[in-house]
Amino acid sequence: MSKGETRESRAARLLIGGPPLLFLLVFFVGPSLIMILTSFRFPGEFGGLAPLAAPAGNLDSEHGFTPEAYQFFFSDLLYAEIFLKSFGVAAATTSICLVMAYPLAVLIARSEQRFRNLLVLLVVLPFASNFLIRIYAWMIILGPESALSHFVNGILGVFGVGPVTLLFSPFAVLVGMVYVHLPFMVLPLYTNLEKHDPSLLNAAQDLGANSWQRFWRITWPLSLPGVFSGSALVFIPVLGMFAVPDILGGTGDILIGNLIKDQFLGTRDWPFGSALSIMLTLAVLSVAALATWLARPATGQRA
Repeated sequence: MSKGETRESRAARLLIGGPPLLFLLVFFVGPSLIMILTSFRFPGEFGGLAPLAAPAGNLDSEHGFTPEAYQFFFSDLLYAEIFLKSFGVAAATTSICLVMAYPLAVLIARSEQRFRNLLVLLVVLPFASNFLIRIYAWMIILGPESALSHFVNGILGVFGVGPVTLLFSPFAVLVGMVYVHLPFMVLPLYTNLEKHDPSLLNAAQDLGANSWQRFWRITWPLSLPGVFSGSALVFIPVLGMFAVPDILGGTGDILIGNLIKDQFLGTRDWPFGSALSIMLTLAVLSVAALATWLARPATGQRA
């Protein structure tokens, strides 16, 4: 390869890889470094951060760096419980979205081309309206005087179970999370399923495989990359979500996203909020690494 070709190849790599690298540096590495530094600072007297150097004439004031926020985090099991609860809600939301999205994605992928685009449009249509308006609409649907509440309590009354409150409960949070994140599971699954070669299913049918065997031995393994992509797109945003628990869960259903938001906007303890954010980021990266490691055998079989 000549020097001119080498120079052109480097320029092409720089043009292709430069913008994503710059994006990661500006929007991930930079904010992460700010969060790390903030987590080792003292909180300010009236919110914000204490100064790095002691003010003149007040050497006893808190200043500089300290691991106090992390010591406080590991000293109370309450925060571990909130983390586990958040992971539980994220896992439940991801599982429900997968169960609901998979048949819908199969339906879209196997429908005629003229209906396929319309069905995809219907999946993404909720994004055309404001996120908060859609969540507040669920307050009406799940409210104590709603038709759904009367219907559910009527059925429970038949079995002698007392009336229940749907709104401001873990159930309402789960419904809101599933509603918001369902399209993020449908779209990767549909993108994967529409690429499947139908001749594989026809060949399996000719060899005597029934519907379940064709699905479990062919469709499901081939769709695993879509399942993993959709699960990541649902699981990770749910972990940091605070608007849905705030609006539909009330004050008694705190997740890690709500706790971080309260540290910045309520108690104004920025170092502890940053420490919680760092711990959440580490937890998410650990889960992503574990999922990647678990997905390797499946994708290897596919290759």
